[in-house]
Amino acid sequence: MLEFLNNNVISVVAPLLLLGAGFWFSVKLKFFYVTHPLKIIGSMTERKRSGGISPFRAVTLALAGTLGVGNIAGVASSIAIGGYGSVFWMWVSALLAMVLKYAEIVLAIAHRRRDHVTGEYHGGAAYYIKDSFAAKGKIASGKLIALIFSVLCIINSITMGCVIQSNAVSTSFLGVFNISPWLVGGVVALLCVLVIVGNARWISAISEKTVTLMTVGYILLSVAVLAAKSEFIGDAFVAIFRDAFSCRSAAGGAAGFLISRGLRAGVMRGLMSNEAGCGTAPTAHAAADTDSPAKQGFWGLFEVFVDTILLCTLTALVIIVAGEEVLIYAHDPMMMAIKAYSSILGVWSEYYMCLSVFLFAFATMICWAHYGKESLLAITKKKGFQTAYVIAFCTFIVVGAILAPDGVWLAADLAIGAMTIINIPVLISSAGEVIRETKAFFSADKGKKGIDITYSK
Repeated sequence: MLEFLNNNVISVVAPLLLLGAGFWFSVKLKFFYVTHPLKIIGSMTERKRSGGISPFRAVTLALAGTLGVGNIAGVASSIAIGGYGSVFWMWVSALLAMVLKYAEIVLAIAHRRRDHVTGEYHGGAAYYIKDSFAAKGKIASGKLIALIFSVLCIINSITMGCVIQSNAVSTSFLGVFNISPWLVGGVVALLCVLVIVGNARWISAISEKTVTLMTVGYILLSVAVLAAKSEFIGDAFVAIFRDAFSCRSAAGGAAGFLISRGLRAGVMRGLMSNEAGCGTAPTAHAAADTDSPAKQGFWGLFEVFVDTILLCTLTALVIIVAGEEVLIYAHDPMMMAIKAYSSILGVWSEYYMCLSVFLFAFATMICWAHYGKESLLAITKKKGFQTAYVIAFCTFIVVGAILAPDGVWLAADLAIGAMTIINIPVLISSAGEVIRETKAFFSADKGKKGIDITYSK
């Protein structure tokens, strides 16, 4: 049943919504992210004030959820499915969908709540969904849809954000170091529980260091490969553009970019390549210490650039310059990517890649645990449920390390696909607010700073 829904509903409706809404928003906002790059970059140097985490820490927390083995195995899957030209369609998809992440972050900042006891901000898609329906006089409907969205996010945090991540780590360590999955799962669970029991400030501080370390390290490793094969880089780009307009490549590219949303069931065997449009990243950004929804939204554009335009492109180029011999591993995208690096740099790079998988997955797990906790908070303020969630999350880390996640993928695919289908219509219905905030920023009009509602525990 889940497979049928994924193949015949999610994989049809969600891509149309993502790309169509992305283009619609881009037109409405006059492609500002292309026409005003310097002003956007300049606004991203805002200093931390008080009451929340810094804008940069918020973006590293969100990046922790998006950067994962999807940047490795997801890209390999895309090439295996659609050929080298699929990379071009990943770029197109990223450029169209990045404005959706901007829009949902703008709404998250404008509709977040502030805890008057701790001074922390809480927000995300569930909050602006409630407010969007309430503004139309449909309070009950808004609460129900927000509840459904929150439950789906919790499900996805356990499946995609926990079990699948843990399995990726244990599989890598078993294959490279021959370490027992039981041991790997136990160690990872212990490390995670030490982090996720903290608040957003603590989690974002860990994410900031982890994301920075793994991103810089992965870039350096990729650059080393490309430097060794520099004479083939030009040919790689030629192959990408030459194959870009075949039907096979276009389909593969869509699968590669949308691999994190469960839109191509049976093909999706990497982790999130990008979260634009599904409504998860706003949870991280809602905690940012900023008085401008538009400024924080610009960091969402940066996320998509780093995740897809930079890291996914580096992975793709490495696979292409490694030659067609790595395509024999097309059935196992993770090994396909690992062998692309080791075939050029040597066996030592397999150990480094294994460490990268661990860091990517660990960052993703603590980020998704935060998303799950915040989604639960949107449903109930009772602390007992938070404790139960943390226990369940860490238990499933061990389970995921031992068991193959094939069935879990189906649930994850359906959950995140349904979240996307719920979130995008709300973004479209709230487009007027996003447009006003954007115009206010670019016209230097302070305008409305957002709705700062205080709640009691």
